Amino acid sequence: MRVTAPAAGRAKSNETDKFEWNNDVIISRHPERPGRPARTTLQIVGEELCEALDLRSGQKVLDVAAGNGNVTLAAARRWCDVVSTDYVPSLLERGRLRAAAEGLSVEFKEADAEALGFADASFDIVVSTFGVMFAPDHDKAAAELVRVCKSGGKIGLANWTPEGFIGQLFKVLGKYLPPPAGSKSPPLWGSRAHISEMFGAAALSIRAESRSFAFRYRSPEHNLQELLRADAESLCRARRGEPAGIKKRSARADQADEPR
Repeated sequence: MRVTAPAAGRAKSNETDKFEWNNDVIISRHPERPGRPARTTLQIVGEELCEALDLRSGQKVLDVAAGNGNVTLAAARRWCDVVSTDYVPSLLERGRLRAAAEGLSVEFKEADAEALGFADASFDIVVSTFGVMFAPDHDKAAAELVRVCKSGGKIGLANWTPEGFIGQLFKVLGKYLPPPAGSKSPPLWGSRAHISEMFGAAALSIRAESRSFAFRYRSPEHNLQELLRADAESLCRARRGEPAGIKKRSARADQADEPR
């Protein structure tokens, strides 16, 4: 199985709205091993991820922590059989509306990234754009991606990098809103070393590639305003000292507005 993972990186000098991302961490599983509208700013990431994975019509694709469906729709446009999952019902509903508007056939299901609820080796391709990286237990979530992917299949991920703009933002926020004890930083998923640590035992190959992504807003202030608006509930929960567990976060269903 291969894993392709884009992730956003550092801000370029003189351009506050441009960032690099690490794309295409490709993890190929050993074939012999049994397998274990909201804003659409990031839509292009889903399209590029699908191209990096070289999706083909008829392949079974699972989108984990799909949000409002950016990579879900991109895969469906390539005539794949797509199952889109998230723990927030309202985000899945937005994905349904977007798919219906384009006349795309997609199955939407509520699912926990750390306990997906599908049989082993159910999918040819497993994808996630800026979604599974926020699972509290990195190793457990990674193991679930591996489990549901067929031997010889691919996993494609889009993750923010630790050294990039979003990664640095997490670092600053962590000084004031520390994560629960024992939890790992989400941008670690944008690190080649962390990906290798989680997937190396099951991977035939891993490929990582850095790319640039431009957040296009009216101004840097507008960009910050939108970021804070999307994550306001998460910040309030952190301030209250509540854990960011996937099951507990499902209470955000009516307020969530996270582009993925």
